[in-house]
Amino acid sequence: MHRRTFIGSILSGALGVPLSARAQQPALPVIGFLHSASPDPRRMDAFRKGLSEGSFVEGQSVAIEYRWAEGRFDRLPEFAIDLVRRRVSVIATPGNTTAALAAKAATATIPIVFGVSEDPVKFGLVASLARPGGNATGINYSATEIVAKRLGLLRELCPEPPASPCSSIRPMSLTLG
Repeated sequence: MHRRTFIGSILSGALGVPLSARAQQPALPVIGFLHSASPDPRRMDAFRKGLSEGSFVEGQSVAIEYRWAEGRFDRLPEFAIDLVRRRVSVIATPGNTTAALAAKAATATIPIVFGVSEDPVKFGLVASLARPGGNATGINYSATEIVAKRLGLLRELCPEPPASPCSSIRPMSLTLG
């Protein structure tokens, strides 16, 4: 084979195949993750697991931009604004009302998904639990209400307090001999 033929075949192969491979791939949707704590592998693994259950795999079908305030709540507004500037597809704020409020203050258009223990209506995150409206929705971990409800149910089931578990114990007499 002549040198020019060899080089020509290499170039034509190199130019022909990579043109399709080099075609611009569509950008992955980006999730902005905003949290008030420090990076925690367990928290990140749980978040990724939840995403994968919805067929979203980090690096394959979605990208994630993490922002950790590391206990410095004053950094949350700055981080939320940065995520908005980066034009993320959605902002996730699991576990903290302050992070959700910072995201809500930063954008009225990018969807926000929160997980909070406080009442999201009271804090202005949503209009109502039934119809959140706006760009924020999420989960309310209403532990306070649940505990109160459980105690109410327990009182209905057992209106009288049970006898002391120690009431059936009789004192022993010891005789030393």
